[in-house]
Amino acid sequence: MNLLEQFILFLVSLVANTFSAFSGGGAGLIQFPVLIFLGLTFGVALATHKVASVALGIGAVLRYFRTSRLERQFVWLMLLAGVPGVVLGGSVILLVPDRWAEIALGLLTGGLGIYSMLKAQLGQSYDPINRSRRGFYIGGLVLFFLGFLNGSLTSGTGLFVTIWLVLWFGMDYQRAVAYTLTMVGLFWNGSGAITLGILGDIRWDWLPALLLGSLIGGYLGAHLALKHGNRWIKRAFEVVTLLISVKLIWG
Repeated sequence: MNLLEQFILFLVSLVANTFSAFSGGGAGLIQFPVLIFLGLTFGVALATHKVASVALGIGAVLRYFRTSRLERQFVWLMLLAGVPGVVLGGSVILLVPDRWAEIALGLLTGGLGIYSMLKAQLGQSYDPINRSRRGFYIGGLVLFFLGFLNGSLTSGTGLFVTIWLVLWFGMDYQRAVAYTLTMVGLFWNGSGAITLGILGDIRWDWLPALLLGSLIGGYLGAHLALKHGNRWIKRAFEVVTLLISVKLIWG
């Protein structure tokens, strides 16, 4: 790629990952379609996007490192339940058509945004619930399913993790986004990148610009999330979910 194309990739990645890190997911809404528009096939674009998304997690971790309140039990839950789902989803997606799955995911994503809009106090305070063994089992099962979606689809799955942590475990948006960015952005996307890299192809010459944009965007978005708090994150979450819904349904 020439320098102009690399610069365009960097800007796309920066914008996509800044919004993603602030709202709790959705980088694929902008970044993935652009990769296809620039000439990559679906499988190659997906694998390249997953590798670049790992830098989003790294950037977020760098910002959250000093202020993180992540609990060890949730870190292990998201690793043990989510990563196997990501690997399974990444193994399956290259074998099956995904149009109907994208439409269904788009409808569900839009529903999440509308639900959040109707619940004014959703995710505005930290009210721990479902911390029993049964609660963790159910929570882990859903996280496995969300990991499968993360490995097999491109847009919006981080948002599902964010809203699940809010709804099931009673987290506020700021805390839930911190888990999504660090665990999904770094470990889930890393597992998906490795899986798709082994089974498919990656455009390595496109990655420098994408990685730099993801790294800076992840740090910047995490900084904005910490600075502006739950209400702004909630609004950003609702906007991004509705945009992703439209994108997935209408392609």
